[in-house]
Amino acid sequence: MAKHKRVLILGGIRDSLTLIALASTIPGLEVINSLAGRTRQSVMAFKPTRVGGFGGVSGLIDYLREQKIDLLIDATHPFASKISWNAAIAASELNIPHLMLVRPPWKKIEGDHWLEVESNEFAAKVLPGLASRIFLSIGRQELVSYAHLKDLWFLMRMIEQPELYSPVPLGKILTERGPFSLKEERSLLQKYKIGAVVSKNSGGDATYPKVVAARELGIPVVMIQRPFLPEAEQATDVESVVSWLKNYNN
Repeated sequence: MAKHKRVLILGGIRDSLTLIALASTIPGLEVINSLAGRTRQSVMAFKPTRVGGFGGVSGLIDYLREQKIDLLIDATHPFASKISWNAAIAASELNIPHLMLVRPPWKKIEGDHWLEVESNEFAAKVLPGLASRIFLSIGRQELVSYAHLKDLWFLMRMIEQPELYSPVPLGKILTERGPFSLKEERSLLQKYKIGAVVSKNSGGDATYPKVVAARELGIPVVMIQRPFLPEAEQATDVESVVSWLKNYNN
């Protein structure tokens, strides 16, 4: 009889919710969901769910040992590179099978006007002279990188309001959670007379319509490239992760 196993899923992307639901149906596999808690209104329909950081690599190693975790899935956001590196190091240290769910990045196609940059700081440097009204679709924690640009106006969309007293650029804040339709994104860019879009290359379908809308309207996109991720076994879709889990759970 197969040994009962425990898997820790480090969540953070929309696909992780589907993954958790499917993994929970695998016989003999106990699933623990972990969220960083960066969003105060995180979706926590699944139990057991733990929220918060681990305290670096050593804290994660301690948790994996204490909870007797057999398998580790990294389904965090592609820009949450710190936890991905910590997970890779911890899994290697404890010799725990480890898989990363990494959705493919968006690819530039004909009609796109992208300026590819390494970070929010580089994005902020190219905006003056590019446009005077900017759509920031980057999340609330990165707003500080643009707060010094006093001559530009920003439309800022995020899931939750920024922290009290945190530096915020001049403009308007929209608190909304995707997915967004192409019609909605096109209307948004037109309504606010947006001249440029700033976006992380997050991949996935939920927010890609803004890229399509910008392409159709001839609006340049300052595309922030992904940080380096550790070399590890990867899957690009939920179904492949579920197959991996079933294989290790036999």
